[in-house]
Order: sequence, then C-alpha cells, then structure tokens
Amino acid sequence: MWSQSSRFGMKPIAATAPGKLILFGEHAVVHGQPALAVPLTALTATVTAEATLLNSGLHILLPDSRHHHTLRVYPGNDTENALVYTAQLVLKTLGITTMPDLKLILHSTIPLAAGFGSGAAVSAALAQALSQALGHPLDYETLNELVYEVEKIHHGTPSGIDNTVIVYQKPVYFVRGKPLETFTIPRPFWLVVGNLGHATPTHITVGTVRELVEREPQRIQPIFGRIGEIANQARTLIETGQPDLLGPLMDENHALLRELTVSDDELDQFCAVARQAGATGAKLTGGGRGGNMIALVDEKTAPAVQEALKQAGAAKVFTTQVG
Repeated sequence: MWSQSSRFGMKPIAATAPGKLILFGEHAVVHGQPALAVPLTALTATVTAEATLLNSGLHILLPDSRHHHTLRVYPGNDTENALVYTAQLVLKTLGITTMPDLKLILHSTIPLAAGFGSGAAVSAALAQALSQALGHPLDYETLNELVYEVEKIHHGTPSGIDNTVIVYQKPVYFVRGKPLETFTIPRPFWLVVGNLGHATPTHITVGTVRELVEREPQRIQPIFGRIGEIANQARTLIETGQPDLLGPLMDENHALLRELTVSDDELDQFCAVARQAGATGAKLTGGGRGGNMIALVDEKTAPAVQEALKQAGAAKVFTTQVG
C-alpha cells in the first residue's frame, strides 16, 4: 500500500512509450486478413512523476497543450478524459484509495489522430510512471489490459494492435477474431516516414472500402486475399532476417490499396518520389487519403529520401529504425 510519507525524497520517475506503425495489411485486416504493426521508436510519449505538497492531490500537467492544461484526478471512472481515466484505473488496479500527492507531466512527439497510436502511447507512459511512483510497477500483461480498457474510449471496440505493440514494444501479427501474436526482428531495418499534413478519418475510408466490396465482391475480395498473402510473406522475410527484400511487397501492397481507392494522387506522388530518391519500396500506412506513407531505406539512402520528400512538400519527414 502506498503511503503519504513515501513522497518525501522521491526522485522524479519517467516512463516512455513509442508510437506504432502499420507495415502491411491496412483495410484488408477489417475483412479478415492479417496485418503487421511495429513500434515507432522515433516518436514517443514521456510522462514524469514528481512529488508535490501534502494533500495537494494528483494532477496531470500538459505543458505542450495550447493553454498548458492541468487535469485534476478524482476517485471514480471519468471516461470523458482518457488521461484521467488511465490514472484512475492504475489506482483501482493497485487497490489505492488515498489520492497520492503527485504531478504527472506529459510530453509527446506523437501527432494526434495520425494513425501512430498516440492515445495508447500516452496511456501506457502515464500508467507506467504512476505505478512506478507508487512503488508497484505494473507488469506487461496488466499494463496491456489497462491500456486496452482506455483504448475503448478512443475506438469503441479496438483491435488491440496499438496497445500490444506499444506496451510490449514488439511487432504484432494480427488477424481479427484470433489472439494477437508478437514476433521478433533479428535484423533491424530503416523506414522514412512522410506525413502529408492532412488526413481523412479512418472510419470514412473504411466505410468507402466496405461499400466497394458490397458493390464488387468478385473484384475486391481477391485484392483483400493478396494483401493478406503479402503480410504473411513480409512476416517471413522479417523473421528470417531479410527485411531488405520487403520493398517489392510494399510497392505491390500500395498498388492494391490504390485499387481499393484509399490512396490519392499526393500519396502516389510521395511514394514515387521516395523510390526515385533511392527507397527500395514505398506505400501508404494507415487509413489513407492523406495521412502518412513509409519508404524502405538503408542508412545510406535515408537522408536523400528524407530530403526528396521534404522538397515534394511533406509536412513532416523522419527516419525510424524498426527492430
């Protein structure tokens, strides 16, 4: 049990969680095919727990927000705010009924609503920092279940991809209705990520694809099937230490997503620019019609691909190591 006296002399405790990135399988995963997702370590959420004055209570500070918001955590289940709800779930899980005198300071480089798992990352970092500050760090399984509960606020019935990738910081193989599988990356590889600066809400593109398959099932179902095959082939290449061979699969996957109408001229252009600059493959990632694209590079070609995407008008470009 946490005691008020434990706050004296407590050093700040920081916890960090990465973002997440869909490698293969977006949209087809909604229709029963596998998807691969990996930790996005170039973007992170960090929460630092610090002791405060006696009887001051538990607060969450958001210095990066426009108005430097501070949230007060009260007992209960505040599902209107994911951050407060995360803190409440931690206290409930640990059986702590006395509100601790702490401030939790959140900094995040993960863009909101960009398909990078911002919600799950922030919740994971906050839960880790708070539980560690209280002297009872949550194990991975408990943390994963807790973050999944918070994800329901964002997504209703979440797939579990975001929380699992981010909490375990491992790649995930996912088929709807089946248990999530994590797998290993024996040989790391590099991706350049380009953000277009605008996005279409995922539920809109998912709805468009659903209408498409209802109208033309004989044409669209084989596309889903091939995207699933690509995801399986990609997992095999990654697990056997051959990620440098992923490029053609990325290109084919992007072409199939274009058939599903979830690419657009700008995404197509950015992928072409990346290939011309030295990437061995490129595709959109996430919901499509804006949003983000990824390009397979190595340490030598990464700078040129990054610069080419910037010159092409990308709102944000960065390189991340996978594995």
